[in-house]
Amino acid sequence: MHQRYDAIVIGTGQSGPSLAVRLAQAGRKTAIIERKNFGGTCVNTGCIPTKTLIASARVAHMARRAAEFGVMLDSPVVVDMARVKARKDLVVSQSNQGVASWLRSTPNLTVIEGHARFESAHGVMVNGELLEADEIFINVGGRATVPDLPGLKDVDFLTNSSMMEVDFLPPHLLIVGGSYIGLEFAQMYRRFGSEVTVIEGGPHLIGREDQKVSAAVKEILEGEGIQIRLGAKIQRVEKRGDLVLLTVSDNGASYEVSGSHLLLAVGRIPNTDDLGLDKAGIKTDARGYVVVDDQLHTNVTGVWALGDVNGRGAFTHTSYNDYEIVAANLLDNDKRGVADRIQAYALFIDPPLARIGMTEREVRASGRPALVGTMQMARVGRARERSETQGYMSVLVDAETKKILGAMLLGIEGDEVIHSLLDVMYSDAPYTVIQRAMHIHPTVSELVPTLLQDLTPL
Repeated sequence: MHQRYDAIVIGTGQSGPSLAVRLAQAGRKTAIIERKNFGGTCVNTGCIPTKTLIASARVAHMARRAAEFGVMLDSPVVVDMARVKARKDLVVSQSNQGVASWLRSTPNLTVIEGHARFESAHGVMVNGELLEADEIFINVGGRATVPDLPGLKDVDFLTNSSMMEVDFLPPHLLIVGGSYIGLEFAQMYRRFGSEVTVIEGGPHLIGREDQKVSAAVKEILEGEGIQIRLGAKIQRVEKRGDLVLLTVSDNGASYEVSGSHLLLAVGRIPNTDDLGLDKAGIKTDARGYVVVDDQLHTNVTGVWALGDVNGRGAFTHTSYNDYEIVAANLLDNDKRGVADRIQAYALFIDPPLARIGMTEREVRASGRPALVGTMQMARVGRARERSETQGYMSVLVDAETKKILGAMLLGIEGDEVIHSLLDVMYSDAPYTVIQRAMHIHPTVSELVPTLLQDLTPL
């Protein structure tokens, strides 16, 4: 069988559904194809479920601290992991079903469930049917990397996806990988009640961050009882009785680390290996990511790649911004590109770490004259009131233009406060705009202008 469309969207992650609806509303006969879970990684195994679990873990953590606030509990805090998972599943299903219902109720949009593979530059096969369109948009996302570790094939292990099915408390969770995914699960399960050990091959946590930021995060996590091994290279994985045993080397010395369960959090790979890209002539890079230009075109005319699959961002917000870029150029006669956006991300431990723009290391490497402002969260009234004074804030400014180069907020509500600085960066305004702003008291944001009044040379 053969079907002709104006546009085909492959995948229902963060960019695909919004783009498909816009295309359909613009009068293009559109098909959107999903092989498994509507909503992609964010909805099913990423942001929404993990942040829902983090919320449960925070409640447990604060309940244990209740006496600090004068609230006395009659019995010890008990975490029912089956109920924690049930709550997470409910939130996920609402989002998942919401995406599917939205797409199915959109006029001029056909929803197809199945695995799409390219047959040509403008034809894809799904469920034995050939679909063709002049415009095709790839939004197939990525999945967890499984490293080639000796002995791993003989050991049961978890990834961020399979962790979503856990409805019990692992006695001792071993986590390989000390970045976003690994650290969020580490704190979460420690607060649920597990012993947790993080094994990171690099010299510090969150390799892209400045070392002093990583050190501050490490101190926070270790303060909650999480064991962290840095510079640890795994030589072998094996099962020994009920335990998982890792043989680890560090500067020539070997030692063993054992636990009840193993979580691999060492990165992501794109879902391009079973997409038939070779039949379409679509180029990928050495890591398998689809090569795109600033407007997210592939090398094949009429084919775009959005979201994690293009390697131009690894977050839900970058994927959604990809949709905005493509829609603006294609439908709104509004030229936009990836180069327009400012790097922004957060690590959702508690307190959260938020980052925009350049790191201190990047500013120093650029050689430009810069100013820096730093403030400990212990100076922030909101943090003291909540007894959450861990972390600090740092802002980098170009000494000549007075433009904000970057900022890092590690502290209570930092993931929200950071946007006041990000918006000033997007407006291309000098830091003095926010420095002179009157903010509401008592908040975290009110200390940002104060911080900017005391800049010193970097």
